[in-house]
Amino acid sequence: MGRPLAEEAFGVLREVCGQIGLDPRGAQLMRLRSNAVFKLRGEMVVRIATAPDALTRLPVVLAVARWLSDRGFPTVRPADEIPDQPIVYGGRAVTFWRYVRSRGRPTTRQLGRVLRNLHREPVPPMALRRLTDPLAEVRHAVDRAEVLTTGQRSWLSDRIEELTGRWLDLETGSPVLLHGDAWIDNLLRCQDGHVVLCDWDGVAVGPREWDLVHTYHGQRRFGLSAADVDDFARAYGSDLRLWPGYGTLMEVRDMYAVGIHIRNASGDPFSRQELPRRLDSLARGDGHARWYMAAPA
Repeated sequence: MGRPLAEEAFGVLREVCGQIGLDPRGAQLMRLRSNAVFKLRGEMVVRIATAPDALTRLPVVLAVARWLSDRGFPTVRPADEIPDQPIVYGGRAVTFWRYVRSRGRPTTRQLGRVLRNLHREPVPPMALRRLTDPLAEVRHAVDRAEVLTTGQRSWLSDRIEELTGRWLDLETGSPVLLHGDAWIDNLLRCQDGHVVLCDWDGVAVGPREWDLVHTYHGQRRFGLSAADVDDFARAYGSDLRLWPGYGTLMEVRDMYAVGIHIRNASGDPFSRQELPRRLDSLARGDGHARWYMAAPA
């Protein structure tokens, strides 16, 4: 990737908005991780995907979000006034969403309730992917990354294969509709206190445990408290810590959380800073070292 990710994303935003008659002036970069997320003036959010398989996934992502919204599920909705989404420019896939005015921070109790209701929804009538290999993107990133040493690449490849084998041996329940990245930061608290779920890029059909583990992993790595996790478990109606596969799933989630920074490190200063922290703690077997979602203040 030639240019820094943020600079590239602003360039894509300007070009795509120009093509469809939107004004990108004053756009605010809200997030830069697996997507560059911009808020335009008015009531629209633009998401520019960085994942290599985004173009194949996003038509289904858009369709599922519309389907859930039509059923009354609390989700963000695509901006349907923009036709022919996703729009492709320079190899990047761009989608447009209605802006949700949010205030305050949602709770893990609210997240638990939302996921409980999501997992009770039927599987939608569209060609959803099956979550059979949660480390596929990490494996792909490791194989292609120039930021890794030969030793790091070899260790990560071996570790990914070990964890993939252990994942396949897990005994899970019946597959459900998964959000795929059910972290508290993907829940928006509206002005009236209600919450809506956003960022459906990981939507799939698979074991409910994959949606649940994010909150437990949040205590392990990202500063959530034991009380946060207890509230989440009570709201969902079961506690993942009591499941025999819990330890393996937490290790798989650890490895999954490295992939985005391997992929983005060449163009994103924060990923270059965070990747060594995560790799070091994994190599040392430190299961409780603090990781960060943004540069520490």
